[in-house]
Amino acid sequence: MTAETAREVVITGIGVFSPIGIGRSAFWAGLSEGRCGLKRIQHASWVAAPGCIGGEVSDFNDETAKKEHLKTLRKSLKVMCREIQMGVASALQAMDDAGLAVGSVPANRIGCDFGANLMSSPPEVILEGALRSRTQRTGNLAFDYDQWGEIGMPGLEPLWLLKYLPNMPGCHIGIALEAHGPNNSITHDEASGGLVLGEACNAIRRNRADVMVAGVTGTRLHTVKACQSARLDPLADGPAEQRLRPFDRERRGEALAEAACSLILESRAHAEARGAQILGTVLSCGASSVAGRDGVADEAEAVYLAGRAALDRAGVSAADLGHVNACAAGNPQRDRYEALGLRKLLGAAADSVPVTAVKSYIGSSGSGASLVELAASLLSLREGYIVPTLNYSLADEAAPLNVVHGAAAKASSGLFLKTSVTRMGQASAVVVRV
Repeated sequence: MTAETAREVVITGIGVFSPIGIGRSAFWAGLSEGRCGLKRIQHASWVAAPGCIGGEVSDFNDETAKKEHLKTLRKSLKVMCREIQMGVASALQAMDDAGLAVGSVPANRIGCDFGANLMSSPPEVILEGALRSRTQRTGNLAFDYDQWGEIGMPGLEPLWLLKYLPNMPGCHIGIALEAHGPNNSITHDEASGGLVLGEACNAIRRNRADVMVAGVTGTRLHTVKACQSARLDPLADGPAEQRLRPFDRERRGEALAEAACSLILESRAHAEARGAQILGTVLSCGASSVAGRDGVADEAEAVYLAGRAALDRAGVSAADLGHVNACAAGNPQRDRYEALGLRKLLGAAADSVPVTAVKSYIGSSGSGASLVELAASLLSLREGYIVPTLNYSLADEAAPLNVVHGAAAKASSGLFLKTSVTRMGQASAVVVRV
């Protein structure tokens, strides 16, 4: 083994919390059965989604968090909102999946890169402080900003801020795993997964770590965030299992969801020395951010540039790809932008390279989605095929792609590209070989 191959980065563990299953086995069962994870929300009385339907991780609750997924961290749960809890739980699960016990890696040789959305507290959390800050104006009660600092904030729970900081998943994971190596947090919505993967891989390639946890967590199933999402994006309605139609000509909108996923990355030398099962090799990562002087994002160009960088760094061509795992969520406009970027990237191979969109199973969770989707390709390629996009039947003539649909497609190659893009024009791309 050469020094170069020794620093190759391989994936040895998966921890996943998704609307179609928790853990590698349950998640794969949901994918292989073609099950859509949309259903009536249980953990909130109401969210701004048609019919209060979304991609909820229903089996994750206070009891399972305390007794099963985070039982070694019960004292820390009070400073973890639901997003943080799922993210940390996914990292612990990924370590178990990789066969790595806490303390089995020298503390300075294991680190963490984690992606998350900006986190919001539920309205009831700040209600007491808001009520304290009321004042009488022209006969009506109104919120007085001048009173918030002195009178309102003391009405919040003492550790309120720590519960909703997007860098906290990485902090809790570093403590729980005794991981004193590189640690960073990224908040770039859908693009977060590819970006944390790129940073974590670079830490290993530069010999700053032997093992890295690369993970994401995110939700749009939140009383505040759901309202924001409903304002920014069209949300699909109709029967839950038929709502999501990525890339389909008749797509109507997205579906709000939550998810978390962590991958264990190791240098090939470290993984082989301990006899680890290798699930895939990360060949390269690319990133781009494109917007005009007017601030309007160019998602198509961002996807193209990120994908181009990833393919060039991997030393492969578009025609070499066995498939593309896309970011598409059923958004009438944004799916088309991504498709245009992919067509430009794939060139002459645009009509032949298979494309799949895993959000048709799990919905839109922001930062939480990308690594769940990547895990879907890792698992399906181990079985020799590509999972189909649910509810796809009609090609979008404005930007057609070879979308896998109806039934799984036999994989011609274990090489795939994962793309992710945000409405702000930030994109990441990852080339993986299984």
